Amino acid sequence: MFDTWLPLLGGLILLVAGGDLLVRGAVQVAGNLGVSPLVIGLTLVGFGTSTPELVTSVQAALIGSPGIAYGNIVGSNIANILLIVGASAVLFPIVVTSAALKRDAMVMVAVALGFAVLAASMPLGRVVGVAFIAALMAYVYTAFRQERRATAAGNGASHGEGHGAVYDKSEALQQADPGTVPAGNAGLGRQLFLPLAIALAGLVLVVLGGNFLVSGAVTLAQSWGISDTVIGLTIVAVGTSLPEFVTSVLAAIRRQGDVAFGNIVGSNIYNILGIGGATALIAPGTVPAEIVSFDNLVMIAVSLLLVLFAWSGLRIARWEGAVLAAGYAAYVYAIWP
Repeated sequence: MFDTWLPLLGGLILLVAGGDLLVRGAVQVAGNLGVSPLVIGLTLVGFGTSTPELVTSVQAALIGSPGIAYGNIVGSNIANILLIVGASAVLFPIVVTSAALKRDAMVMVAVALGFAVLAASMPLGRVVGVAFIAALMAYVYTAFRQERRATAAGNGASHGEGHGAVYDKSEALQQADPGTVPAGNAGLGRQLFLPLAIALAGLVLVVLGGNFLVSGAVTLAQSWGISDTVIGLTIVAVGTSLPEFVTSVLAAIRRQGDVAFGNIVGSNIYNILGIGGATALIAPGTVPAEIVSFDNLVMIAVSLLLVLFAWSGLRIARWEGAVLAAGYAAYVYAIWP
């Protein structure tokens, strides 16, 4: 058991630590090169907390473990809504802006539906991967234009009125980790060497962590006599969602419920389009039948439930958070053998 849990836990630690270093280094490199802080936030920082899911799913698909690869994506989305939003709302009720619902929550539901339909009808090959990544790029570009217009109109100072989920996702990480805020010192030479070294070190740690996590998950599934899909949907999914958990809970504690909500909505969109797209592009494969027939439907259902809770009064109350958290316990009980 020690030989199983050590690589699993060690892999998670390396993934989280490496992902943080990778984002810190990349952000400072981009800042020193004069890249706009808004562009940095919507791309490098916005995708930062999804790095563990990305590396884990791609590596699992490459070694022929689609249960872990796609279980991690679908399980992370379910955990994000039921466990993380639920826990955050129990701590402090989450206030939601109508803009976030109109612009982003419906996109989250739409991409969940699209993923479920495609997974049920065909293998996820490179064409699907390219389409997903192109859709993510279009979504981020649209978000960039909206944020820039909101800033120009003077809405940027009034948080929640002009900001969408992608912006909130980056803001949640930047508030939790000030090291991910661009320094804003344009220049070359030494100002690039250290950030580049930090980013490369983070990349190495992320790759090593993903390798350890996937091998540990496969070994754990074999030793317990259960499918790697169940491990991917639960232990791996929750483990790789730890950055989202920390950033959303901290946002809730700061009474920034819109940031906590946007962080999760943005993460779920990134998970399907970005991570699902990269996985299909690099290692084409078929989504396991158990995920297609059950877990994808759960993902759609809880996405709709989140929208329903948020739409009723534009807030997620403590009792609704408790319902979500209890729903996650029920989900794990239903899929665990």
